[in-house]
Amino acid sequence: MNAVIVVDHPAVQDRLTTLRRRETPPAVFRATLREIARFLAYEATRTLPIRSVPIETPMAPMDAPVFAEPPPIVLSILRAGNGLLDGVLDVIPHASGAFLGLARDHVTLQPIEYCWKVPEQVAGRPVFVVDPMLATGNSAVAAIERIRALGPSSVTLIALVAAPPGVARVHEVHPDVPIVVAAVDPILDHRGYIVPGLGDAGDRIWAT
Repeated sequence: MNAVIVVDHPAVQDRLTTLRRRETPPAVFRATLREIARFLAYEATRTLPIRSVPIETPMAPMDAPVFAEPPPIVLSILRAGNGLLDGVLDVIPHASGAFLGLARDHVTLQPIEYCWKVPEQVAGRPVFVVDPMLATGNSAVAAIERIRALGPSSVTLIALVAAPPGVARVHEVHPDVPIVVAAVDPILDHRGYIVPGLGDAGDRIWAT
């Protein structure tokens, strides 16, 4: 599939500029990130199945669409993924949360796992992996491999900003995983950070 969906809606791009600004304070950064996450989730969840249930409107009975079972799972790559998590859950509030802690080794740029907490039942459920920055792609690949071992029905990656090496890395290993982003920036620097990017998303979310 090799699908990269760039959500280029003006409302998304305006908020992305707020996130990119060096002077944006952490409180505004967090609120804007949650808001933009809703837009990304709206696109990422477009293919979620629905079913019909009988209801009554003030005017007449009808069969109306609701989300179908089983509920999705939103897997946050800690710590920065939590900046997107609540916004995605605003769109699919019936979803379960899951958490994978990955710290990046700044020498090898490889992820080191320190936390893994997921629902008891993952098999057959759609999973949305969230992490603001898709840079080298190593953390995303590790997260997708970890959750896929439990048999989800599908996996979609939601990121704020990606770089071509990260996109290529994910699709080299998982060519069928769609990637939903607000922007694809041109390069990584020597430390593996996206340029122009927005800096370290985790540090900017949590003021560390």
